[in-house]
Amino acid sequence: MNQRFYSLDVFRGATVCLMILVNNPGSWSHIYPPLGHAPWHGLTPTDLVFPFFLFAVGNALSFVMPRLQSGGDGAFWKKVIKRSLLIYLIGLFLTWWPFVRWSDNHLVFRHWVDPNNPENGVRILGVLARIAISYFFASIIIYYLKPRGAFFIALLLLLFYWALCFLLGDYTMAGWFGNKVDRVVLGVAHMYKGEGIPFDPEGIMSTMTAIVQVIFGYLVGDYIQKKGKNFEMVSGLFVAGVAFLITGFCWDTVFPINKKIWTSSYTIYTTGLAIITIATMIYLIEFKNVKGWLTKFFDVFGKNALFVFALSAFLPKGLALIRIPDHLNDKGKMVYTNPWNWLYQKVLINIPGDPRLGSLLYAICVIILMWAICYWMDKKKIYVKV
Repeated sequence: MNQRFYSLDVFRGATVCLMILVNNPGSWSHIYPPLGHAPWHGLTPTDLVFPFFLFAVGNALSFVMPRLQSGGDGAFWKKVIKRSLLIYLIGLFLTWWPFVRWSDNHLVFRHWVDPNNPENGVRILGVLARIAISYFFASIIIYYLKPRGAFFIALLLLLFYWALCFLLGDYTMAGWFGNKVDRVVLGVAHMYKGEGIPFDPEGIMSTMTAIVQVIFGYLVGDYIQKKGKNFEMVSGLFVAGVAFLITGFCWDTVFPINKKIWTSSYTIYTTGLAIITIATMIYLIEFKNVKGWLTKFFDVFGKNALFVFALSAFLPKGLALIRIPDHLNDKGKMVYTNPWNWLYQKVLINIPGDPRLGSLLYAICVIILMWAICYWMDKKKIYVKV
């Protein structure tokens, strides 16, 4: 039963909107706790955004997989390889972009590996890379093993990853076994450095459980389509969501919920929350016909989801190269601003009271800008498909 679920488009769009919100504060030093990631173990609302997006990727895959299967192996591999490579290369481009940086008053090229510091280079992995790799392997598993087989592979991957974390290291950042793998395969120069030590939150080994997130998203989408728009389907989703939440909560006692190493308990728990969120949206939007400006707002984001996410990373880095003289500091050195952060630095930062308010308002302004672009594209029927 191939029915259109507007609520799933809204879910995807809302997830992208939140990704833009948490990635574009006015200042990383001034953010409200729910808009920051958990330091290590634990969960904040921000820690739900990425797994929800992977879940949405799997959900969308359930609608196109029948077409891929009907086209045969050749068409399947061509589509999946092309899409995975494009997403990965876009991610690598955005990581390297804008290819130059300011050093004193000169623009210098950003080398693949810095000749002056061999431990510094262009990061190979990241958010889009994880999406690409997870989509690629999840698609293969689902295509060849069908839903039932994919479900059992997902369970095996979760248990296998738990065993590796337990046997080959511990649950600390420095002791997590995936660090050693990333150092050998990626090299320190191409790892993330924002945690104080070389540690990649989108590393090779933790992608194993991210693949499971896509598989679960597919299975839920497949279930929704097969059951159709009825209360039995929604009830089943709520029951499954609660079961996942309880399982994830119990697993947390021995394998802590942790986004940065994407633990199995984190995968299960966030999947439960995603299922309940989708079930609630289906009930309100499809059954109760609760639609309005908010659903339309999110739906516009969902129609160009990957494009607008990439644009929200492309613009700040590019515009940061344009330096606008601002003032001299105490040492008589010129301090610059740029077109991207000018609004925050000259207006929003001066809002009285809690400095986090101005930072949040800036992120909201970025969302409005991105939405305006998506709205224009929607009106012109421009949809960037990868």
